[in-house]
Amino acid sequence: MALPLIGKAAAAIKRAPNLTDYEAARASFSYDDILAELGRLPGGGINIAHWALDRQVEAGRGDKLALRWLGRDGGVTDFTYAELMAGANRFADALRAKGVEKGERVFGLMTRKPELYMAVLGTLKAGAVFCPLFSQFGPEPIRARMDIGDAAALVTTATLYRRKVAPWIGELPPLKAVFVADPPDQAPDGTTSFETALADADPSSATAATADEDMALLHFTSSTTGKPKGVVHVHKAGLHHYATGRFALDLHADDVFWCTADPGWVTGTSYGILSPLLHGVTMIVDEAEFEAERWYGILQDQKVTVWYTAPTAIRMLMRLGGDSAKDYDLSALRFMASVGEPLNPEAVVWGNEVFGMPFHDNW
Repeated sequence: MALPLIGKAAAAIKRAPNLTDYEAARASFSYDDILAELGRLPGGGINIAHWALDRQVEAGRGDKLALRWLGRDGGVTDFTYAELMAGANRFADALRAKGVEKGERVFGLMTRKPELYMAVLGTLKAGAVFCPLFSQFGPEPIRARMDIGDAAALVTTATLYRRKVAPWIGELPPLKAVFVADPPDQAPDGTTSFETALADADPSSATAATADEDMALLHFTSSTTGKPKGVVHVHKAGLHHYATGRFALDLHADDVFWCTADPGWVTGTSYGILSPLLHGVTMIVDEAEFEAERWYGILQDQKVTVWYTAPTAIRMLMRLGGDSAKDYDLSALRFMASVGEPLNPEAVVWGNEVFGMPFHDNW
């Protein structure tokens, strides 16, 4: 579907790459310089969500489009930086109202829905720890991770809760809250409507001034070699999210960025939510799963300039051939990257042939 252009037509924007001389950039790079650029909160402390939202609003970008959500059924919902910040503040306040304290773990079991993005950022603002879960996991992998992570709260949907959580939830220590991102009348017994919780919460709730080494994210491995292991990202890791967004993804504030990774995994959190917001870009979020014509349509209609996807998706497009891409205006696209598994050389060559540029391999 055609939508109003997001800012200027990207093809008309001339940008100098962020990384023009690798050796010079490596020699001069300093995380202290990145921290000075992002800044500390008044009175000290840092917070990734503050850098991602409040910092943008304070810089006068409150009315800028932060997130455009494309629903599976064709619906579109837009959030400015100010709106996303207010939603995150409300969720932080809702967590505190349920007794969730600094350092406690909030798990997210959901597909790409707007509530998930508010929950991630609101959890960080509250000083709690966000733990992503892959929505395609079965009940036992979900239970194992929530048990290991000492879950204090869960954000999910009514369907996922009933199918994958309710049968065993009573066997774990009681959660302080289960928020359900569905209409209030669909919230199962013992859960709280996400919508109602936010409506009752404070949109100006204060952001926790977390310490550099305070835990921010807890990612679990895929458990292919035993029990899943929790891998910690502290708030200071936001410096790396920012630096890699600049140098590996070449993000600029006027970019329209689309990361196709599922938010249940590390790429979908670090580079599908945090890194682009740290750079003040506009993010595209598609609720639907892979479908070639839909993807080409999104690249065209949303004027995507930086596209971050996975080798599996690229190979699926390759199998369908490059002729489909010729039916779309993809001139806004200027940078493509891939992550998640090794990128085969044929995919790089195919990118050059079909898009006029290579996919850059990330790991």
